[in-house]
Amino acid sequence: MHTIEIVIGAAGAPIGTTEDVRLTEEAEGALEEARQERRSVLRDLSAGTPAFDRLTLTRELPLAIVNGEMFLQYQPKLHVRDQKVASAEALVRWQHPTRGLILPSDFITVAEEARQISALTLWTLDEVIRDQRTIAKDGHDLTIFVNISGQLLGEKSFVEAACEKVRDGGAKIGFEITETAVIRDPDCAIANLKIFADQGITIAIDDYGAGLSSLAYLKQLPARELKIDKMFVLQLTSSNRDPLIVRSTIDLAHALDMEVTAEGVETQAAMALLSVMGCDMIQGYLISRPVSIDAFRRYLRDDVARPLEDARQSMFKRPATFWKSA
Repeated sequence: MHTIEIVIGAAGAPIGTTEDVRLTEEAEGALEEARQERRSVLRDLSAGTPAFDRLTLTRELPLAIVNGEMFLQYQPKLHVRDQKVASAEALVRWQHPTRGLILPSDFITVAEEARQISALTLWTLDEVIRDQRTIAKDGHDLTIFVNISGQLLGEKSFVEAACEKVRDGGAKIGFEITETAVIRDPDCAIANLKIFADQGITIAIDDYGAGLSSLAYLKQLPARELKIDKMFVLQLTSSNRDPLIVRSTIDLAHALDMEVTAEGVETQAAMALLSVMGCDMIQGYLISRPVSIDAFRRYLRDDVARPLEDARQSMFKRPATFWKSA
C-alpha cells in the first residue's frame, strides 16, 4: 500500500505584466516552499514586491555589483539547419539578499538613471569573457552576446574600456543593441558600433520590430545579425499578419547580408514554420530557458552527445535534476 501526497507550487500574474523568466523562477520557488512545508503554495505577483522600490534599488545597486549579488544566466541560440547551438545570450540577474531575484526589466533603467550602467556592463563583459574561455576549453566555438544600453554607445570611456577588455580577453564576443539605442545620437552611435565591429565584436540588432524600425539606420549599422522580436513569433502559427512580417523581415535581413534569429520560439510548429521561411537561428523556451554557466556547459555537452533526431527536444523533456541546478 502506498500513500501519495500531492503538493502544488504555482505563480501567477496578469497577462503581459511579468516576464516569463520571472514567472518560472517564482513557480520553482513556490514548489520548493510547498515541498518543505507540505502544503500548496501560490505566489500572486500582481500584489507587487518591494523589489520594485526604485529609490532603494538606486541606492543599493552600486554595492550589489561590488558585493557579488549579480550573476549571469545564458540562453542558447540554435542554428535551425544544423540543429546545433550556434551562440548564446548572456542575461544579468540580481539576487538581492532580502528581496530575492530581481530581473533586468526592474533594474536596468535604474542603472541607467543612476549612471551605473557602464560599471554593470563592464562587470558583465568580464564575466562573459571568463565564461566564454571556459566554454572554448570544453571544445565549443560559440560567440556570447552581451546587451549594450543605448546610453553607452555615446560614452567614449566605455567604448575604449570595452574594446580593451575584448582585445585582451581573446574571447568571441557579440554586442546586442536596439535600433532605439541608435536614435539618441545616430552619428556617434554608428561610429562607435563600427569601432566595435573593427575589434571583431559581432553586432546584433535586438528586438527588431518592437520599436522604431528605420531602414535609414538599418542599412548603416555594421550588424551581422538581426533578432526578430518575440511579439511577432509567439503567435506565428495563429496569426495571419505575423508570418508576413516575419518572412519579409528575414528576406530583408538576408539581402543586407545578416543572419536572422527569431526570439520567443516555444513550439515545434513555430520552429518548423521559421525553418521553411529561411530563418537562421531560433531562441526561446523550446530550446532552453536562461540557465547558469554550469548548466549551460552541461547543456552543450548533452547537445553534442544527443543524436540529430533528438536535437529538437523541448526544455520540458529534460530531467528535473538538470533544471534543479540551472
